[in-house]
Amino acid sequence: MAGNVGEISDSDFDDKVLKASTLVVVDFWAPWCGPCKSIAPVLEEIAKELGTQVAIYKVNVDDNPKSPSQYGVRAIPNLVIFKGGAEVDRVVGAVPKDQLVATIKKAL
Repeated sequence: MAGNVGEISDSDFDDKVLKASTLVVVDFWAPWCGPCKSIAPVLEEIAKELGTQVAIYKVNVDDNPKSPSQYGVRAIPNLVIFKGGAEVDRVVGAVPKDQLVATIKKAL
């Protein structure tokens, strides 16, 4: 786990995301995606600020095609927010930090 943002794959997606007791933000991304790289440090900051209130994971869409297709991810970065195993919100694209924090806090 780099900082407070963890990497997950299709194989542990269900355990880490759908069975989580906390709010989970999943960042569907790819190493070649510029906006994905620009949002990564923002997610690290948010993970530190919100601590145990939220778990943040990254899923590399190139290495893990099952999860993104299951959730209709067509553009990246695509941040899907899960609560109690269900999708409650989604943010597509590299958005400003305050907008991202507001969306996450609304879901808490």
